[in-house]
Amino acid sequence: MLTSKQRSNLRSIASNIDPVTQVGKLGVNDSLIESLDKAIEKRELIKVTVLENSDLVPKEAGFEIAEKLGAEFVCATGRKLVFYRRSKSQKVEHIQF
Repeated sequence: MLTSKQRSNLRSIASNIDPVTQVGKLGVNDSLIESLDKAIEKRELIKVTVLENSDLVPKEAGFEIAEKLGAEFVCATGRKLVFYRRSKSQKVEHIQF
């Protein structure tokens, strides 16, 4: 569980990164979760865009994706979602709070 200060720090870092993928008409499926799992393991902090043609409500999609990834849902800003999960790999530069 992240504190509000940690969330704020992660939001400021996420403002400078590009989305790694988009959630479209197909919604949250296994292939999306698999690709996000690989991305979050390499980066620890990822941003995802929910397309307008998707029937999903961004915030609800954020909680669903976070649960399936075992990650923290940091925030939803418009249609952009931010997720954080500490990487198990020693090769990754870990985010310091």
